[in-house]
Amino acid sequence: MRQRILCIISFFAFMFLAVTHAQAQDIRNSSGSYMGKIESSGRVYNSSGSYSGRFDGDRVYNSSGSYIGRIESGGRVYNSSGSYIGRIESDGRVYNSSGSYIGRIESGGRIYNSSGSYIGEARGVNPQWAAAYFFFFRF
Repeated sequence: MRQRILCIISFFAFMFLAVTHAQAQDIRNSSGSYMGKIESSGRVYNSSGSYSGRFDGDRVYNSSGSYIGRIESGGRVYNSSGSYIGRIESDGRVYNSSGSYIGRIESGGRIYNSSGSYIGEARGVNPQWAAAYFFFFRF
């Protein structure tokens, strides 16, 4: 009986930690410094913990709720006036509106610029949101 109770307590402790960890993931620059976080709900916070904006489905909003762009299925990215500003490929490569390669995000969340230099990471974050955060939208 005691072993069963310990097992149940361990399970719930593990689930609590897993759910808490899955709710928001840190964004860090190449030096490992904390830049902010993106919650699984799409809410974005800066390094001071202040709300900076949100990803809502394919739409992106700043902290005042103003629409600043969208990410369409297929990874095409547009700004608030509807102008095409780039694309995020399914393999993580990112291109600007001219079609020039500007970087990539790996499946593990590591992010590199066009010259292959490591610029940061966003592990556990939706890859399109992480790429949009680093390359297209400044919250």
